[in-house]
Amino acid sequence: MKKILALAAAMLLAASLAYAQLGGTPPYNSSLTVTVGPEAALAINTATTNLTSTGTNFSNYSGTTGFTYFIRTTQTGGTGNIQLQITSDFSPANGPSVASPPTSTDKLAYNCTVSAPGSACSTGQTALTTGPTPVASFGANARSAYAGNSGSVVWSLTNDPMYYTGSYAATATFTISAT
Repeated sequence: MKKILALAAAMLLAASLAYAQLGGTPPYNSSLTVTVGPEAALAINTATTNLTSTGTNFSNYSGTTGFTYFIRTTQTGGTGNIQLQITSDFSPANGPSVASPPTSTDKLAYNCTVSAPGSACSTGQTALTTGPTPVASFGANARSAYAGNSGSVVWSLTNDPMYYTGSYAATATFTISAT
């Protein structure tokens, strides 16, 4: 009889603890909410773009920087863009320069390609050290693929006989934004 009473007491205690852990009566629901906002990310596909001259003597140096972009803009009135700026001019001295070229016709120019939903920059852009220049623009409700969308900048650097021989490096910094 003692064993039966002890077993019954243990079962009642276990049942009351189980009920207390559940926190109420079924069903057990939770409302989930999420606010999805504009977002943008950019991945440059190659760390170094080598500019090379091919063809006739003193043909311009050229090369391509590929990138993958991810974007989501606001449905109504949203915008976005990709820009670039030369944040570190060519060095060492006596070679090409974006800020102080040896002659006024020397320049680092580029053309853009970008897959939808982006719109590429107009042709013949000139890269600057003084501020950003356009690569791509996005309108309202622009949404890239989950794996991203592709684009590129095709560079053209004047091949001036005034440049000293040697290796020169500059840094192009890309930025992306979305509203």
